[in-house]
Amino acid sequence: MTGLFVVLEGGDSVGKTTQARCLDRWLDRAGVSHLLTREPGDTAVGARIRSLLLDPASGAISPKAEALLYNADRAQHLDEVVRPALSRGQMVICDRYVDSTLAYQGAGRVLEAGEIASLARWATDGLRPDLTILLDADPAETTAKIVDKDRLEAESLDFHRRVRAEFLRLAGTDPEHYLVLAARDSRESIAAAIRHRLAPLLGISEELSDLDGIVAP
Repeated sequence: MTGLFVVLEGGDSVGKTTQARCLDRWLDRAGVSHLLTREPGDTAVGARIRSLLLDPASGAISPKAEALLYNADRAQHLDEVVRPALSRGQMVICDRYVDSTLAYQGAGRVLEAGEIASLARWATDGLRPDLTILLDADPAETTAKIVDKDRLEAESLDFHRRVRAEFLRLAGTDPEHYLVLAARDSRESIAAAIRHRLAPLLGISEELSDLDGIVAP
């Protein structure tokens, strides 16, 4: 039995972590075996790569080197965390995956899209999510307002607008496998929309009595 692979994507500070936690609580209550993880950094090797990539003290990193580092983290993450969980029949919820590299390094850094896509396919052996949940917002209302920015968050507004446009373009090419939600909507309405999309895939009820226990404060 192979588990369900669900990914949360979007720009910085759009609420991916909050929604991942809401989903985690709902699945716990529904009795669905699952794993909550993230990229980059959810392995020992990945944690060191994440530090290099996001620490402003790392300074300028070649766009190609940056793309290679993200995919090195991804290859390790899939081998050590994601594939074993899917093989056990668990649902895997991942905060960021290939689309983030296509958006940030491909569109943001203006690297050749086909080369970045080929690199990602090689790193993942072509593993695609069953569903990608894209939380969409204008970076002028999200990323630009982050006070203590990491190396990627500190990039220009034009950079983050290219990233957003690429996320939306990717979702538009395969709407069956994407759920695009306005990140500025309430936490409750976003969480409900995610449950509504996932419940039929899992064969469970999307409604639970105590929503206050599901939606993070």
